Amino acid sequence: MVHTSGTTGQDAPNRADVSLIAHRGFAGVYPENTVAAVEQAATGVAVGGTPEMVELDVMPTADGEIVTFHDYDLGRLTDAADELADRNVWETPYETLAKLDVLGTGERVPTLEEMLEALPPEVGVNVEFKNPGSAAVRPRENLPPEARDEQRELWQAFAEDVLATLAPFDHEVLVSSFAEGALAAVREADPTVPLAAVFSDSIADGMEIARRYDCEAVHPPWNAIAGTALFNAEYGSLGPYEDIDLVELAHEEGREVNVWTVERWYEANQLRQAGVDGVIADYPGVLRFGGAAD
Repeated sequence: MVHTSGTTGQDAPNRADVSLIAHRGFAGVYPENTVAAVEQAATGVAVGGTPEMVELDVMPTADGEIVTFHDYDLGRLTDAADELADRNVWETPYETLAKLDVLGTGERVPTLEEMLEALPPEVGVNVEFKNPGSAAVRPRENLPPEARDEQRELWQAFAEDVLATLAPFDHEVLVSSFAEGALAAVREADPTVPLAAVFSDSIADGMEIARRYDCEAVHPPWNAIAGTALFNAEYGSLGPYEDIDLVELAHEEGREVNVWTVERWYEANQLRQAGVDGVIADYPGVLRFGGAAD
């Protein structure tokens, strides 16, 4: 298994070598978190070329399989019957999940192993830990000291299972999560695996978590990047953020900055000029404009 170095090595603004990370396999153009999405994204068929990494969401099924799926329940993403639509993925056996249609495309819910087999080894994988199979997890929190061991333990077995699934493959790997407990569990299981702290509520809290687990990267939303017209722009309920130059701070500490979820070329262009290292994008062509085209 090849890991990222955790160093930026990139200081010049307005650079073209920003990494393109396919969010859920370019969810804007392909059925998210499916084998078809991975295969299409990795071929570079759509304008924009091949991404450096594909981002995938993982959680367990009721019988212990690891699947790539974003939502906790089945209703939005599949054709699950009414009696199944509100059921959590981790309460559902894989045999049931495998029969469901994802977003009306004929694609099914895949296992992580199937996704890795479909992904060429030269394309990296950003595995985002969504849930270990428990309603007791506490994502999007800077945990108090007394809660950290309990949250790590909730994630530990799942983290070990995911790392065991990744181990036979040669992809560059980055594990990310909104959940501090997930980052702690991966560090406990294998301290060499590169980590990214995903955050949305506070730059200061996100950086504190990144320091606590010596994360190689941070993954903020696109409206958290100071020095751009995007800073504190409306993005759902996210923000406003502290007046902190996150890119400068992260780079001073040797951490990369990969920004989510970028959908427009002009967003990508401003973020590129601000010095981010990667954009986690729904569309493959976001880096083709603003001086960053191939």
